[in-house]
Amino acid sequence: MVMKVVNINEAKAKLSELLDAVESGEQVVICKRNQPVAELHALPKKRTEPRPIGGVKGIEILPSFYEPMSEEELAEFEDGAIFPELPRSNRVAEGSPTHGAPRRKPRRR
Repeated sequence: MVMKVVNINEAKAKLSELLDAVESGEQVVICKRNQPVAELHALPKKRTEPRPIGGVKGIEILPSFYEPMSEEELAEFEDGAIFPELPRSNRVAEGSPTHGAPRRKPRRR
């Protein structure tokens, strides 16, 4: 990356030239009495095309994602239960939940 160093008087006189240089990828340091006080650099370009959906490698959005829902799916979506009841199992994989329970103090020995 190319860097130009200019004093304030030169920056005032050649501002449009310095902006053209910055636009082409150069950086410009503006000095006051030979001490750097500011830096000109290009801003990121605005996005011209829509951002891709997903953004994570390996995720593929199928064309069927954009197809309208069937009447049955739409009715279930709009009128269905928010949290559908799941069948309860006879086996318990975990112990009773401990969140919200008071913490026990450790015994002193």
